[in-house]
Amino acid sequence: MLISSIPVIAVFMWFRFERFPFSMTRFSSALLAGAGSFFPALLLQNILAVEGGIFRVTGKWSLVGEIFVRIALTEELSRLLVLAVLFFAARRLSRAGQIDQNPGNASVSPAAMAGASGLIAGLGFAILESTVYGASNPGNALLRAFTAAPLHGACGFRVGSSIEIWRENHLQAVFRFLRAVVIHGVYNFMLLIPGILPPIAAILIALSALATSVVTIRSGMRGE
Repeated sequence: MLISSIPVIAVFMWFRFERFPFSMTRFSSALLAGAGSFFPALLLQNILAVEGGIFRVTGKWSLVGEIFVRIALTEELSRLLVLAVLFFAARRLSRAGQIDQNPGNASVSPAAMAGASGLIAGLGFAILESTVYGASNPGNALLRAFTAAPLHGACGFRVGSSIEIWRENHLQAVFRFLRAVVIHGVYNFMLLIPGILPPIAAILIALSALATSVVTIRSGMRGE
């Protein structure tokens, strides 16, 4: 678990160094929400099991269904539902005056705040997932910490921001959510292809998606 926590620690230090108006309460809530989303995702994956479940796909489409629907879609959908509940609760508490939705800087983009929460939630999901899978395959823990964690963080950013922009632009929100599913699915698909280049491509996909998330969050937090 310590190894899989490294990306979260790095993000926390980045937020503190940049002095983003992102409270410890918000950070902890997003992290716990992301970790909690692991369980409904696992439940959905068991329900939609390709063999013996209600989601039955055969032939050449079975692998596509397994990667993009049973894995990528269920994990992003689980993250979407848990974050939506978190954001709803935060708004209710903000209206009650118990928390400040946008402390210290009125120019901060709400989508950037939501995306930052999604990024942290994705890393929280990755901690629990890496811990579970790392227990069965310790040699894979380091690889997952530095590839799967950035992937989940990048996808979480897109899911979180899609929730925030839903009221303004339904189409753009759906597109952003589906983009998270596609990035997640392509990453998983590349890891299954034999050879050296496909895994390298998967790592580049995860890191590039994370890089765009970081740049967007930084710009939004600065009101740019």
